[in-house]
Amino acid sequence: MEDHYGEPMPRRRRKKRLRVGRVLFTVLALCFLGIGAYSYIQYNAGKSLASGNVINPGDFKGDAVDPKYPTVENYLLLGTDDDGGGKSRTDTMMVLSWDKSEQKIRVISFMRDIYADIPGYKSYKLNTAYYLKGVQATKDTISGMFGVPIHHYAAVDFDNFESIVDIAFPNGVEIDVKKEMSEKIGVTLTPGKKRLNGKELLGYARFRADAEGDFGRVGRQQEIISAMKEEAMSPGMLLHVPKLAGALSGYIKTDLTTKDELSRAATLLMNKGADVETMTVPVEGSYSFANYSHAGSVIEVDVEKNREAISKFLGMKLD
Repeated sequence: MEDHYGEPMPRRRRKKRLRVGRVLFTVLALCFLGIGAYSYIQYNAGKSLASGNVINPGDFKGDAVDPKYPTVENYLLLGTDDDGGGKSRTDTMMVLSWDKSEQKIRVISFMRDIYADIPGYKSYKLNTAYYLKGVQATKDTISGMFGVPIHHYAAVDFDNFESIVDIAFPNGVEIDVKKEMSEKIGVTLTPGKKRLNGKELLGYARFRADAEGDFGRVGRQQEIISAMKEEAMSPGMLLHVPKLAGALSGYIKTDLTTKDELSRAATLLMNKGADVETMTVPVEGSYSFANYSHAGSVIEVDVEKNREAISKFLGMKLD
């Protein structure tokens, strides 16, 4: 009799455990479906925002990765500004060097007024290379003058930069504004720590109506990169990633495929331990100012001195 009364109990426990397992599986499946649906809807919403966006950097052929530095990838980052006639110059020119083995991000900013040897053309300001023949001419000019290998590129129009910031950081990006800024930037910024929206952040990046001129502007652009990376580490950032990914597919032109772009961008942004180091070309003591009838006021640089500085900064021997 004792064996008879004891038999049903284990069977009832197994059924209970089985029901709990089914409930958990159902909840998890619904969560994954919900996340997938949310991501899909937000991605398409972002993509629709960028529809009709026109930016044409032209063809691009990057350098092969150097086998001596297999973990280093260099990205040419360009901020373009339409002159109103359908032609653009690059007001922002940076090379972002990502050393995956050392977990370091190094950013080199090139002054737009550098008097540059543009392949196939007369020497002009560096930002004229893009105007003449797009991203490839800019890449060839920088690589040719300074020996920096460039593997990939990304270009964004300044108007689109505003939209990208507002999508990625709806609460703004925190910046410590050092002085009042308003001249020729479309906004008025007052001193102090502020959370700047897309239009304000672009104005902060473009301001140069002070004694520092372009050198101050380049410094602020580097500051913005560091600030955006910090903001990207906030937990709420994940909610904006799908919509941002859709917008980036239209707002930014790059030689990377969407899959590559998302993978590499996510790795860079979410790598909290990665340091960001910056430098500006030309380096101190390596330049002078000049004026040419065909190019206007320019910065003439000591190319060899700047090559040496770049080589030391990147930890790479440059050809």
